[in-house]
Amino acid sequence: MAEKILPYDPAASLTTPEAVEYFVNDALESGDAAYIAHALGIAARAKGMTKVAKETGLAREALYRSFGEDGNPSLKSTIAVLKSLGFKLAVRPAADAKDAGQPEAAE
Repeated sequence: MAEKILPYDPAASLTTPEAVEYFVNDALESGDAAYIAHALGIAARAKGMTKVAKETGLAREALYRSFGEDGNPSLKSTIAVLKSLGFKLAVRPAADAKDAGQPEAAE
């Protein structure tokens, strides 16, 4: 008899603030907007989408849509969800010119 494979939900593994922080930072490091939005949606589900909706003032359905696999959340929504998760958006210098999108100096 074939084994039944159940879908994996990464939200179930995000049980501590440190795990959520690592997960979100990993997504941010990727620089991939779609991956970042999806990861924030997973983190929001781990916290509880209804609770996040109440804290952000956004509709639960809109959160699922915006932060789902094909979502494209606004900056306002992204900042609100980050705040609900206990984080804030910050800017820091890139490690080098290549990361910053600046041309490298000629030798």
